[in-house]
Amino acid sequence: MLLSNLSLLTNDEPVDILLNKEKILSVNEHIKSQERGHAIQFTDAIVFPGLINSHDHLDFNLFPQLGNKIYNNYVDWGEDIHQQNKDIISNVLRIPEQYRIQWGIYKNLLNGITTVVNHGPKITDENSPINIWQNTHSLHSIRLEKKWKYKLNIPFLKKLPFSIHIGEGTDKAARDEISRLIKWNLLNRKLIGIHGVAMNEEQASQFEALVWCPDSNYFLLGRTATIDKLKDKTKILFGTDSTVSSHWSIWEHLRLARKEKMVSDMELFNMLNTSPANVWNISSCGVLSKDYNADIVIARKKPGLKKMDVFFSLNPEDLLLVLHKGAIQLFDEELYPQLKGLNISLQNFYKINIHGRGKHVYGNLPRLIESVRSYYPDAGFPITY
Repeated sequence: MLLSNLSLLTNDEPVDILLNKEKILSVNEHIKSQERGHAIQFTDAIVFPGLINSHDHLDFNLFPQLGNKIYNNYVDWGEDIHQQNKDIISNVLRIPEQYRIQWGIYKNLLNGITTVVNHGPKITDENSPINIWQNTHSLHSIRLEKKWKYKLNIPFLKKLPFSIHIGEGTDKAARDEISRLIKWNLLNRKLIGIHGVAMNEEQASQFEALVWCPDSNYFLLGRTATIDKLKDKTKILFGTDSTVSSHWSIWEHLRLARKEKMVSDMELFNMLNTSPANVWNISSCGVLSKDYNADIVIARKKPGLKKMDVFFSLNPEDLLLVLHKGAIQLFDEELYPQLKGLNISLQNFYKINIHGRGKHVYGNLPRLIESVRSYYPDAGFPITY
């Protein structure tokens, strides 16, 4: 398959990307005509690696944002919503977990995310349209994970990083729990912290990486981590968290992060591809280059904007094509005639609409929505069909 006439974020000359099954074969300004094969032609489109979302709870994305005030920490938040919003919580939890997980996967796909790091119990979904990354030891948090000291220090565990919510608050308790975790990391496990709102630079130096989730932080705590200071002490990745505390669209999160001006545009962009690929050890991912996985997103290029402005102005409705390991998982309605003309099988794609824009998604997403609503008729979705 050939993807033709695309603009890279780092190059002014249009390129063609040639695929060989799951892999990228070449990225060049001109592909020889005899190599073109199934060519999909684009006009005014940008291309970038499929996004890597370093923090989500896939089974929590049918919740609306739940919160009634600004909280001191995550424990205060949890106790409050289980008192004030218990009916909503009960209604969502009536939906079978497999349906909640499937929607969480689709939420990520619709945003151009081709790899998501799920935090929590291992998920088995062999038919997932994106990569669910779970090669990590997952602890919830210091205050809510039972026997966390023991779990952190079990000898002879598989050599994987430990990911944990840490410093998710603005009070002394949130600051102190970071120091407790560092103190009790007796075997010097690689730690990947999540949130780190209360984290200081000295603490950050003890972590392999920190996952920044600004939208969730502001919604719950009214503050986010001091990434401008912490980025020199540890690696910074980007995560959405689930819709129980954040907007469903990662593009809203990215604009919020960019507005903070704590990192450059390229630093923020790299938090979605090369940085997490290296930290999580996701091989052949996060780069548009020969022999890398064909995890690719192509989006509509808005006129009159510089390239990074184009990227950060995107919304889910602007995505034209999403591929995971060379397989089309989502395409815009404007590509339908081309794909049909190339004899690409469209049998298992179903049409949805995002803000009035038609998309074709691999897998029966409309049936999933109907199944969810059979358990919870008021379940809300950001799409129609």
